[in-house]
Amino acid sequence: MRRREFITLLGGAAAAWPLAARAQALVKRPQIGFLAVITRTASERNRSGFLQGLRESGYVEGRDIDLVERYADGFLERLPALIEELVHLKADAILAQSTSAALAVKQFTTTIPILVATMADPVRLGLIASEARPGGNVTGILVNLDGLPGKQFQLAAELVPGATKIGFLVNLRNPGFAFQRPEIEAVASTLRVELVIAGVHSPDDLDAAFQSLAIERVGSVMVGQDAMFNGERHRIAALAAAARLPWVSGARENAEAGAVISYGVNLRENYRRAATYIDKILKGTKPGELPVELPTKVEMVINLKSAKALGLTIPPALLGHANEVIE
Repeated sequence: MRRREFITLLGGAAAAWPLAARAQALVKRPQIGFLAVITRTASERNRSGFLQGLRESGYVEGRDIDLVERYADGFLERLPALIEELVHLKADAILAQSTSAALAVKQFTTTIPILVATMADPVRLGLIASEARPGGNVTGILVNLDGLPGKQFQLAAELVPGATKIGFLVNLRNPGFAFQRPEIEAVASTLRVELVIAGVHSPDDLDAAFQSLAIERVGSVMVGQDAMFNGERHRIAALAAAARLPWVSGARENAEAGAVISYGVNLRENYRRAATYIDKILKGTKPGELPVELPTKVEMVINLKSAKALGLTIPPALLGHANEVIE
């Protein structure tokens, strides 16, 4: 090849490289909105579970998919502005951390697919038409199972034999509370204990809630299944310890933070499985055609360190049913 021809060929290739690079840059990766009610730090376990599930489905963040994250830090009133941002960005799907968050998203869009990794009472709240055929743009994985709140309350009562009052900490802005209350009231009646409800609207109300429970002299506290409570678990643990109140909750993160017992769905596993929905949605399946699934992992974690600090003895039979014991 002559020198002039070689230079001409090289010059043409060099000119083509920037064009190819620009064309590659113009290829838009799918954007998945990650909308959390709680803080970024408190969401890390669930976020990592979701990313693991994406990798298992063949997606690597930053290479095949972009995660656009928004955190309300426990304040539901911040959700509308965060949702507006995700809708404006035209996210390909939005993973909502809770049913409350999904209800808020649904007010802004009926077209962007909404996935809920921890879905509670979706039919009764009007989020979907049915679990088998959700319809619309929402689907997900359940976190509340019939009988689970009642069992959590029973465990709270069993922690302090002879207690006549058991507290129930609830987020009054969580619409699912209305459906949990009758079940818990029925268990309280069977156990012949008084149910003492302490309601909050935001993290700022937690101090007053525990003060009221201490004044009522409850024997123990059941902390309701709620994203905001999971995010505030270390603060709840500190308040409960200061009031000398043993507490029971649903998520294992709470037992790790200081709850004596957690009994409920493994949330990280729900988030890992949520990635399979994203895969199907990106491949063209409508969310309304994807059935709502049941959780696959329900576990009990007992924190013996917390129990001993409060002078409690965990019955051997209960220890035998634990999936994990923290000592």
